Amino acid sequence: MHWQDTIDGQRTELRALNALIPDTARAFGGLGKAVKEGGTLDFKTKEFLALGMSIVIRCEPCIGLHVEALVRAGATREEVGDVLAMSIQMGGGPAMMYAAHALACFDEVSENP
Repeated sequence: MHWQDTIDGQRTELRALNALIPDTARAFGGLGKAVKEGGTLDFKTKEFLALGMSIVIRCEPCIGLHVEALVRAGATREEVGDVLAMSIQMGGGPAMMYAAHALACFDEVSENP
């Protein structure tokens, strides 16, 4: 699996969906902006939470997009490792498999930010 191809493909699919349902896409985008800019937690912490949830609910496209955001936010491999460990603790065996995907994604994306 090449994670950057997965991320790029997801963006292409999202652009097509957004064009089909622009009102919904704008509303969802507004929610994301409000959540990421508001509150007391910083952006990187919120992305760590999103990555953990992506692993536990087994959403590969989500893993790619949140790992990419974490790389851009300056997350370290060790910080991501802590999130992966917590995700495994909360999600059991299936989370272990998706945590491995997330680590492979981080390693690939962080080499080519």
